[in-house]
Amino acid sequence: MPKLKDQPKKPKARPSVPDKRTMAERADRYTLYGLSVQEPANEAEFFTETFKKLNGRAPRLLREDFCGTHAVCCEWVKLHADNVAYGVDLDPEPLAWGEDHLQSKLTDAQRKRITLAEADVRTDNAEAPGSFSDGADVLAAQNFSFFLFKTRDELRHYFETARANLADGGIMVMDMMGGSECYIEDHTDTRTIEVEDKPLAQELGYKKFKYLWEQARFNPITADALFHIHFKFKDGSRLNQAFTYDWRFWTLPETCELLREAGFRGVEVYWETEDDDGDGTGEFEPATEGAADPSWIAYIVAQR
Repeated sequence: MPKLKDQPKKPKARPSVPDKRTMAERADRYTLYGLSVQEPANEAEFFTETFKKLNGRAPRLLREDFCGTHAVCCEWVKLHADNVAYGVDLDPEPLAWGEDHLQSKLTDAQRKRITLAEADVRTDNAEAPGSFSDGADVLAAQNFSFFLFKTRDELRHYFETARANLADGGIMVMDMMGGSECYIEDHTDTRTIEVEDKPLAQELGYKKFKYLWEQARFNPITADALFHIHFKFKDGSRLNQAFTYDWRFWTLPETCELLREAGFRGVEVYWETEDDDGDGTGEFEPATEGAADPSWIAYIVAQR
């Protein structure tokens, strides 16, 4: 029997080097933001149902201003095979993150129905990169992003551009926050966020973390306000100032007045309904009166 040649020895496996970074150092701020702040699927459904009630048909074209990671765009194209989304944001980083982390979970057909523009939201549809000529059925400006405009002229100009970017019968939808607690300086609201998505929790390496909303400064003379978002983890580490917002704190009456001055009609506040125990239902309906809660969220819907 022929002799077997000596087999080469397998190299010894190198021991894995433990990752000594803190949880905060390993954290992805956009993932944490999405888990803490956004409910894009609910928003896409709210836009759809509200438009249907006002126009008697389903909307198909969404423009998401200040889109960031364009999470709403991604949910929009999931709702119907004819839905098309156009996202606009000046910052290339969250746009790229959304392409890598959110669009990667869509089908090829869904991704083809999303167009992104790294542009100023005051750019009209026809001029923005990757533009489309049709007016949007729904133009969304979520997460209080338009608060970055600090004068009436600036905000009115943005609303005028937004109106021009809508089709006839189109609606602009934006969320608003308010209440006496929002004006308290040096105040931090802390919430525990539980990660319900098991694969994501395994990927992150934890099932819960703390979300901290810091109201750092408020000037009652100008309504200028400075806010920070921080995150804290079970190992005691913190991701400080993951996001910072230097805003003017606009009120509902001011915003509604400026929308009307910009030419919008049918401007309405959508207030959260309550159940028999006085707790919020998560459903929003048109209202002319609201409870003076210390902290509230509402929508404004304006028709072109």
